[in-house]
Amino acid sequence: MNYTSIDWADMTWNPVTGCLHGCPYCYAALTARRFGGHNHGEARFTVDGLNVLEKPMERITKNGITVAAPFPFYFEPTFHRHRLGDPAHTELPRNIFVCSMADLFGRWVPTDWIAEVLDACLAAPQHNYLFLTKNPKRYMELDHLALLPRKGNFWYGSTVTTDSDAFFWSEEHNTFLSVEPMHGPMNATGRIAANWIIVGAETGRCEGKVTPRKEWVLDLAAECREAGVPIYMKQNLVTEGVLERGELVRQRPEGMTFA
Repeated sequence: MNYTSIDWADMTWNPVTGCLHGCPYCYAALTARRFGGHNHGEARFTVDGLNVLEKPMERITKNGITVAAPFPFYFEPTFHRHRLGDPAHTELPRNIFVCSMADLFGRWVPTDWIAEVLDACLAAPQHNYLFLTKNPKRYMELDHLALLPRKGNFWYGSTVTTDSDAFFWSEEHNTFLSVEPMHGPMNATGRIAANWIIVGAETGRCEGKVTPRKEWVLDLAAECREAGVPIYMKQNLVTEGVLERGELVRQRPEGMTFA
C-alpha cells in the first residue's frame, strides 16, 4: 500500500490494476504508461486471457536501477494476488482507496478476483475501505449473490460526471458519489440519498481538461447542505481556479476520520 496525495483517502492499495473503460481523461492510464513494463524474459501468466501475478515482477528504470514493476503490463487488467495481505500488515487504521489504478467492479473483472479482494478487506477490519466504480450495477449484482459486505467500514462509491450517470444506493451499505470531472450542473435530487458526496475538477494534465463552473459546485453544495449530506470539495477546485480557498467545504461522514 502507498500513502496518497488523493485528499479524501489516506492510502491507496492496488491488488488489481488496469481498466478497459477507455476514458479520455484517465490519469491512471497515463501513470501506468509512464511506469509500466517489466524486464524481458519474465513469463506472463494468464487466466482466461487476463494477467495474474502470484509474485512481484521487476522493471529496469532509465537509470538502470531494478525496481518492483507496479504495472508490468501497463494498463491491461492485472490481478496482483501477492498484494492481498497488505491491509493486514498495516495495523494503524487507515482510509484506503481500493484499486485507485483500476475499476475493480468493471464488467471484465472476474467475480473471484473481487471476492478475494473483499475477503482481504474483511481480514483487516481496522481500516475503512473506499471503492469507486463507473459500473455501479456490478455492486447490485454482487449484493444479489450475497458477496458485497454490509459492513460499516466498507464504502461503495459511484463516479458520476453528468445528471444521467447511474449510481449505487442502498439502505444496507455505505454509499458515496464522486463527481469528477463535473461536466455540467448536477441536480442532486435522489442522489443525495448517498452518505457522502465528493466533488472536484479533472485530475491530471490532459489537454482540454474539464473544469466545472463555480455555480455548479456551489449549487450542489447548497443541495447537500439542505439535505444534511456531507460534501467534500477537492483541493484541485482551488488549484484550477474554480473556487477560492475559503469557499472549500471539507466535510466527512460520521466515522470517516483521517490520519
